[in-house]
Formats: sequence, structure tokens, C-alpha cells
Amino acid sequence: MCTSITMKTIENKSFFGRNMDFSHDIDPHFFVAPRQYTWKSAADMKRITTKYKFIGIGQQLEGLLAFFDGVNETGFAAAALYFSGYAKYDSLYHNTKKIQLAAFDFLKYLLGGCATVFDVKQAVKEVSLIGIADPVTKTAAPLHWIATDKGGRCVVIEKTEKGFAVFQNQIGVLANAPDFPWHMANLNNYCNITSTQREDVQWGKLKLSPPSQAGGTLGLPGGFASPERFVRTAFIKTHASTPPDDDSAVELCFQCLKSVSIPKGVVITGRNTSDYTLYTAFVNQEKGEYFVNTHTNQQIYKASINERKYEQLGQELLDLGSIFKPVEFLPFCH
Repeated sequence: MCTSITMKTIENKSFFGRNMDFSHDIDPHFFVAPRQYTWKSAADMKRITTKYKFIGIGQQLEGLLAFFDGVNETGFAAAALYFSGYAKYDSLYHNTKKIQLAAFDFLKYLLGGCATVFDVKQAVKEVSLIGIADPVTKTAAPLHWIATDKGGRCVVIEKTEKGFAVFQNQIGVLANAPDFPWHMANLNNYCNITSTQREDVQWGKLKLSPPSQAGGTLGLPGGFASPERFVRTAFIKTHASTPPDDDSAVELCFQCLKSVSIPKGVVITGRNTSDYTLYTAFVNQEKGEYFVNTHTNQQIYKASINERKYEQLGQELLDLGSIFKPVEFLPFCH
């Protein structure tokens, strides 16, 4: 379970972020991958070299590195979200001209090679996604992806039994299953939801008045199922005041996703594990700045792709360490 959104400021600067909801134990780290970083496809062990430098949050385990989200030096950003029951992958072929990638490698491929959503459409033509078990879930995790470029264009990528598809994402929101077209059609069921207060109405001789403010949002889904999170996030994102600057955008981004953040213990899986929000992360696509807080520490930390020290990387991957930081309660000062 996850939720992702895009955001624009009055100055037309683009932001992108997500809630990472998961039911497995992981220790996500920040990684910086330089230009010309070479990695091996987990599908066929062929080498792939990145075109762009990128920073992302991922998990390295048993020699495999999978990214959950990231942004590259061009301002292109993307994230992988669970897509249970819908994702369908290809089988591995020895004689093919396509680039064969494990599904968990696809995000790394996009971040290292795409500058715009138009590049994504080309990548989909070149790639075959293979179902290979990852070391965390021990399964070929069902995934779909959201991607956006610095210009604010946004797409969703899904590999289903219908094929490999790229959808224009005008609402700039993604959650989990069902598929993206279903979510967009479902929004039509909520045309009555509004940010304005309801007016008094007359039922025969009886006058009815809204009992409090926010009467226009009565009926807005409040649960944590994927369709509910999609609708709630889409409404909040499209009705919140447009942030005037970068700092305001970061604040609003975290506020929007807080409404669909899942406390530990509220959602229990069929494996009797808790599916909850491990972290929330946002990127300023123009500046390559990454903002993150976690379920154990609500303090927002920042990392940047443009640190000068990263220029000395050569072609080696840099591990910046775990995103989980100890809580420090600062004294209130006046």
C-alpha cells in the first residue's frame, strides 16, 4: 500500500512525493548514483549504464539494490507502488532484442535514463519486465509506477495482462490496485464533494442546516483502502491553496499525505503483519532536494543530489545511510 502525488507552486515549480506503506521489515537508505554508474540486470545479468545522476531511497539486500522512489539531475522523479492482483510480468527469453529487467529494477532504469515522460514512453517499448523474486518479499512483487518530469507532466506505467501501458495522469495521484483507468473513472462518483459549505435546505416544513463547517466534504472516503486513499488525496490536492514558494510547497505536500498516512496496527494483512506508513518523502524537482520523515521520527530531514562532495564519486554508488533517525524532542524556546 502506498500513495503518491505531484504538486505545483504558484511559481510553477514541480514537487513529487509519496507515502511508503509496507508490511515487511526494511531499512531504507539514501543512495546517490553517479552518471555512468553500471549495474547488472537481475533478470539476465547484463550490464546497464546510467545516463543521469540520481538520488533515491532504496533497500540493498543479498547483493540486490531496489529503489522505492527517486529524482535525477534533470528533475525527473518516479516511484514504485504495489499493484497486487493486476501486475503481470513476462518470462525470461534468451533470444530477444529487448532489455530484460526484473520489475524491482525498472525504477532504477527509469531514473538513470529518463529526463521526461516522453523518455518513459520510449523505455516501455524497449523493456521486458520479468517476474523475479526480490529478497524482501520473497516474491515477484506486483508493482506499477508513477513518473513526472520537471515540467510537471505525469504518467502512470502499468504492466498487466493487457500489455505494457503508459497513461497520462492529469490528476497527479496514484495509489494501489485497481488499475489507473479504474481509479480515474471512480472519481466521477464524487462529483458532489466540494470544499464549500452546504446551504440550508427545506424538507417540507422542516429547515435543515449543516451541523458544522466542512459540510461539503460529507461523503469523502475516510478509510485506508486504495480507492479511498486515491479519492481523498485527489480531493485534498486539487482543493488546497496553491503554495506560493518552495518552503510552503514542502509543508503542504506533507500535510496532504498525512491524511492518508497509516499508523502501525490500523491495517493488518492476511499474514498477520501490520501494513503502515514507514516514511513520507518529497522532492523539489527543480533543485534536486529530498525531504523525508519516518513513522518513528516526524522531523523532516533533507538530502540533496547537488552536494559538491558527490562530484568526486567517480562511477561508484554512494550509500548515505539509513533514513531512520533517532527521535530528539527539542525544548520549546521563547
